[in-house]
This record gives sequence, structure tokens and C-alpha cells, in this order.
Amino acid sequence: MPLKENIDFYYNEQGLMVLTAKFHLDRGTCCGNGCKHCPYDYENVPEPKKAGSSPSGTRSKKSPEAEAPSFYDKVFELVRKIPKGRATTYGAIAEAAGIRLSARMVGWAMNGAGHVKPTVPAHRVVNRNGMLSGKHHFATPTLMQELLEAEGITVKNDTIQDFKHIFWDPQGKSPATKRSSAVKPAPPVKKPTTVKKTKKP
Repeated sequence: MPLKENIDFYYNEQGLMVLTAKFHLDRGTCCGNGCKHCPYDYENVPEPKKAGSSPSGTRSKKSPEAEAPSFYDKVFELVRKIPKGRATTYGAIAEAAGIRLSARMVGWAMNGAGHVKPTVPAHRVVNRNGMLSGKHHFATPTLMQELLEAEGITVKNDTIQDFKHIFWDPQGKSPATKRSSAVKPAPPVKKPTTVKKTKKP
């Protein structure tokens, strides 16, 4: 089955193909190539090939271009900024990351976030309706809800209550601001003018 771009892989800033965590999870094992998003903690990778390692055991020097953050890095950085007691959506994170990829890619990034250091609060990212659509990717089906409730967020039927107020926009734009800039005031209504008829003598 052919690989699908933005699902099984993406191209980084240098134009190189990078396999996603989803690809590795579907494969079921570590491929042993030292991939950037390996969800298996490089279990089949010899020590010299692991990211940031060299035969001498010291980190190899990389050019500034090689240090450019990937789409996943940008997503993780944005999610770490979500305040406690707030939540955002996959689409909002994708838009703020500045790369035209679908919200589904952010979902795959959150699926593999459990192995990332420093930690990523993936439980604060939900779908556009405030539903806990990613709950099955946590250690238990109820863990995502429990983490949100521990931060003061009310969840009923797998949906965040009062989501409009809980929503955190990573670009700093409030929904009210967006609506006010998009809706133009209606023009004033003109009263019809009446013409008086004059009687002829």
C-alpha cells in the first residue's frame, strides 16, 4: 500500500521525507533506522545511530539548517503553552503552526506525544466541538477526562462543557474579535418619502 503524504510522512524544511509516528505505529515495530518520530524509543537502533549520538558517545555538531524545527516540534511547542484549565482544538494548533496541513496531522502528533520530553499536555487538545476524540490513545479510556477534570474543566458525555469559554486560541485571537471583524453593521434604513398631492383649482 503506498504511503500517504501528511499521514505516513511529510517533507521537512530541507525537502527530506520524514516518516510519522503513525507510520511506525501501523508498522508495529521500530525499523532500526533512527527515525525522528520513533514511538518505540529506538529499541532496534544501534547506539551510534540514535538521534544525537556518535560512535564516540558525544553529540555530533549539526548545521543551523539541520536544527530547524519540524512540524511535530512546532505542534508540541504550541501545546505546551496551553494554560491549565484551558483547551484548544487540533485545527487551531495546525493553523498556528503555520503549515498547511490538516488537523488530523496534529492528532497523530498528539498520539505520539506520550514519548516526548519535555512532556506535552495532549489532553488539552480536543476536536472543534470540544469532544475528547483522542481519549482512546491514552493509557485508559477515562484518563483524558480525568486529567481535564483535575484542572477544573467539566466534562460530560466526552465533551467539554462551556467550551467557548474554555477554548484557548494559540494565536491570541478571541472568538468575539473574529466575529466583530467579520460582521459589518447593517446600513441605516431610509424612511420612505411621501409626496402630498395638491388639488387643482
